[in-house]
Amino acid sequence: MFHPDDILYEDNHLLVVNKRCGDLVQPDPNGTSALENEIKEFLKVRDSKPGEVFLGVVHRIDRPVSGGVLFAKTSKALSRLNEQLRKGEISKTYWAVVESRPEQESALLKHYILRDGRSNRSYCYNAPKAEAKEARLRYTTLACSDRYTLVEVNLLTGRHHQIRAQLSKIGCPIKGDLKYGAKRSNAGGGISLHSRTLEFVHPVRKESVRIVAPVPAEDNLWQFFEQGQN
Repeated sequence: MFHPDDILYEDNHLLVVNKRCGDLVQPDPNGTSALENEIKEFLKVRDSKPGEVFLGVVHRIDRPVSGGVLFAKTSKALSRLNEQLRKGEISKTYWAVVESRPEQESALLKHYILRDGRSNRSYCYNAPKAEAKEARLRYTTLACSDRYTLVEVNLLTGRHHQIRAQLSKIGCPIKGDLKYGAKRSNAGGGISLHSRTLEFVHPVRKESVRIVAPVPAEDNLWQFFEQGQN
């Protein structure tokens, strides 16, 4: 699961890891191993730390999704980053490979999302609905191949399966995402959604930080799209 080469950024307060498809960020009720545990163990051994290692999860991404995940190495950093997250001051940009080209090259999508905990699925509605939460994202079409389209998504709210549900709602399911309408699965069971950039103010040094997560190296389609953006 975790390898030190996956670290994209680290200092005394923060650590950003490029998560692989299929990895859990935090342990689930079944006790499945997760990045949080493995990074703690790595830090304990590498830094010869006695006792428990502190590592706070600032945000999570879904298990089948790849890309940058931000962790805090101190309680002070975690508290300040959580406050930034609450205020919408942490910018998260995703890349998604979708099965259909969106009708508009770019647009602001606004829906109302209702989560079904039994099926672990979110449902999108165009109009307000009881218990549904407003979901907003902005997307831009970046490139196309013969069969797929690369879109960049700026996430404006943080709802359950939001990008997956909203893109499916406009007829553009993410490649490999069977739960939200994709025609076929990806090898390995992941989906073609990648947490591409994280931008925030450093919680201690107060300077701007921008982290870019490379796309999965083993995926030829991802590599094709990434090279086209360079």
